[in-house]
Amino acid sequence: MASFFEFFVKFSLLIVLLIGSTNAQLSPNFYSSSCKNLFPTVKSVVQSAISKEARMGASLLRLFFHDCFVNGCDGSVLLDDTSSFTGEKNAVPNRNSARGFDVIDNIKSAVEKACPGVVSCADVLAIAARDSVSILGGPSWQVKLGRRDARTTSQSAANNGIPAPTSNLNQLISRFNSLGLSTRDLVALTGGHTIGQARCTSFRARVYNETNIDASFARTRQGNCPRATGNGDNNLAPLDLQTPTSFDNNYFKNLINRRGLLHSDQQLFNGGSTDSIVRTYSNSPNTFTSDFIAAMIKMGDISPLTGSNGEIRKNCRRAN
Repeated sequence: MASFFEFFVKFSLLIVLLIGSTNAQLSPNFYSSSCKNLFPTVKSVVQSAISKEARMGASLLRLFFHDCFVNGCDGSVLLDDTSSFTGEKNAVPNRNSARGFDVIDNIKSAVEKACPGVVSCADVLAIAARDSVSILGGPSWQVKLGRRDARTTSQSAANNGIPAPTSNLNQLISRFNSLGLSTRDLVALTGGHTIGQARCTSFRARVYNETNIDASFARTRQGNCPRATGNGDNNLAPLDLQTPTSFDNNYFKNLINRRGLLHSDQQLFNGGSTDSIVRTYSNSPNTFTSDFIAAMIKMGDISPLTGSNGEIRKNCRRAN
């Protein structure tokens, strides 16, 4: 009996240790000794990409969002399809839309030269999103690190997990809440639409069919988005009418003036429970900034792979 009891105690301790290793906390200092030049290495590549095309900053921020909303922040959005799985890149929210993969490849190559086999693609994406916001005039913050990379992914998870631009307010709140993000987090994170552009397919129905839209704004957007499906589907329009390459609070001012480009944008200011938050952010850029930082950190905590789970991919497009 004694030997069995000793075995049971040792086995229980082993289980505790294993659980502890896989649920390790993320930390801003995770690579402080193993990859000391990580942050300047990432930032220089992001800076170069944005200097060539300002829109790339929004694209990298969006990649991080789309990564975290599908099975957690695990770099799965970066995986190419293989014979054993169909990945996220051709899911409806990403097909002909998600971009910036080459920039992530370039960052990863630079990081691998600085410290081979140490930094995950999931963490590279998290840092690149922060740097993109900062370079475009937004805030900076300490990114929590220590994520590991998924070895597989699922197209259906991406189709079901990423909120569509046709979502109503209740659908948005429900999806964000299911990931531990509050309604305030929803509004703050959607404020990321202060930068970037959307395709005609995402806003065509709104600018032709909806009534809670400024008429002159609708006419302007109709100018590069023909009514007929299949015509100009990939034509672009800025999500923020005034300053599409500057991270500021103009997005919220646009919503109050019924100039939200996407249906899901205008849902945040349409007589519902989030109207007051939009007004607050419209009047107080500092409040928006602080809430955005908090929400980005919170989103980065969604179901990371840590400890012995996942791997550190050498190439962000495929498992080792």
